[in-house]
Amino acid sequence: MADPKNALVAIHQKLETFLEEKREAMPKSFNKTRFLQNCMTVLQETKDIESCNPTSVARTMLKGAFLGLDFFNKECYAVVYKGSVEFQTDYKGEVKLAKKYSTKPVREVYAKLVREGDEFAEEIISGNQTINFRPKPFNNGEILGAFAVVNYMDGTMAYDTMSKEEIEKIKENFSRKSKQSGEYSKAWVVTPGEMYKKTVLRRLCKNIDLDFDTIEQRQVFEDAGEMDFNQEIKPVQQSPLNATVIDAEYEEVAEGPADEVNQE
Repeated sequence: MADPKNALVAIHQKLETFLEEKREAMPKSFNKTRFLQNCMTVLQETKDIESCNPTSVARTMLKGAFLGLDFFNKECYAVVYKGSVEFQTDYKGEVKLAKKYSTKPVREVYAKLVREGDEFAEEIISGNQTINFRPKPFNNGEILGAFAVVNYMDGTMAYDTMSKEEIEKIKENFSRKSKQSGEYSKAWVVTPGEMYKKTVLRRLCKNIDLDFDTIEQRQVFEDAGEMDFNQEIKPVQQSPLNATVIDAEYEEVAEGPADEVNQE
């Protein structure tokens, strides 16, 4: 097994080289020195990083640079499993990217859990779809589902809703890790609520027109989700009052790389 200090030195050298070679693909506000420092701080605390190929680790960290996300602030992660490392965005990172790259200026974007005892309703007011949510204070009741909302500067909004059953169905069938090993990532076990929010937010983001600066950014964003959403979703039943999908048939059309498997 490689010495951790030597491994970190090798990763630093590789990452610095990649950042220089790909500097034209970085966001305008990218700070190379700060990014490198934050990456190395995170990697020092990452278990088993010395078991991974330094070039592979450096390429994983490079993906965060393309998107302008910070590993240290937990906007994204480098996750290690059986000697390999993969890149994954966090809920905070998804929000940051939606705000920054939406072609339509965004005021706010967020996701919330709906628990037993909360009040949640979808309505049409003057022909416009809207939702009303009144959570029960300090509610630890059973999770019924989740929803995500984007409010634009012009006063319009868009949202998506997913029941717990629908999220669990997607987790079971389209989680990249479960498809590879039959297991689920640590995040699904330890913080299922956060993963519920991230799942519905990621699906909403597919309906937000994101205009990335480079091809590299677009590709990394598409590959960064824990869920493999590179598939067709065919609604078979819709509410007669709005476009909320009640049920859907999934047909996989593309396979992405294996993703998060053991986040430390």
